[in-house]
Amino acid sequence: MENFRTTSVPEPSLEPASNTKWRRTLIDLLETVVLSVLLFVGINSVSSRIRVESISMQPTLYAGNFVLVNKLTYKLGSPHRGDVIVFRFPPDPNQVPYIKRVIGLPGDHVHIENGKVMINDELYVEPYLAVSTVHGGDYYVPPNSLFVMGDNRNNSSDSRSWGMVPLENVIGKAMFIYWPPDQWKMLNFPIAAAADSK
Repeated sequence: MENFRTTSVPEPSLEPASNTKWRRTLIDLLETVVLSVLLFVGINSVSSRIRVESISMQPTLYAGNFVLVNKLTYKLGSPHRGDVIVFRFPPDPNQVPYIKRVIGLPGDHVHIENGKVMINDELYVEPYLAVSTVHGGDYYVPPNSLFVMGDNRNNSSDSRSWGMVPLENVIGKAMFIYWPPDQWKMLNFPIAAAADSK
C-alpha cells in the first residue's frame, strides 16, 4: 500500500502583490508629473498668457481679457502691420508687458493728421477702430524698431508719446482671447490697407 504524504500548500502572500501594485501606482504618478512638467515647459517656451490691464486696445481688447501669445512667430518671421503684439515697455522693460498694434515697420514714415494715418504717403485703412486718431505727428521708424498704437487711439500710451519699440523687446504675437468665453476671438486678420505691406 502506497503511502501518500500530504503537504499543505502555503497560501500566497498578499504583501508582494500589494508592494507591486503600490510601486506601479508610484511609477504612474511620477510619469504623469514628469509629462506635465515637460508639457508646461514646452508650452511656455513657445507661448505665454497675459491679462489685459488697460482700456488702450478697446474695442479689440478690454480690461480683464486673457490673451494667448505666440512667442515663436517672430523667431521664424517678422512683424507685419496690423499685428497685435506684446512687448517689454521700452522706457522701463521691468514693467508689466504692454500690448499694442503694429502700425509702422522699420524704414516707414508714419504721418497722422486730421484723423487719418498715412504710411509712406499712402492712407492706412484700419477697420478695427471705433474712433479716428486725434493725436498726430510725423514719425520715422528706425531700423530694428516698430511704431505701435493702441486701438483706443485717444486713450492710449504708445509710440506717439514714448517712442519706438525695439524688435528685441517684442515678446510675441497676440493670437486670440481665450477668456472670458463669451469674448473669444482671433486677434489677427487680414487688413485692407492702401499702404504697401512689407
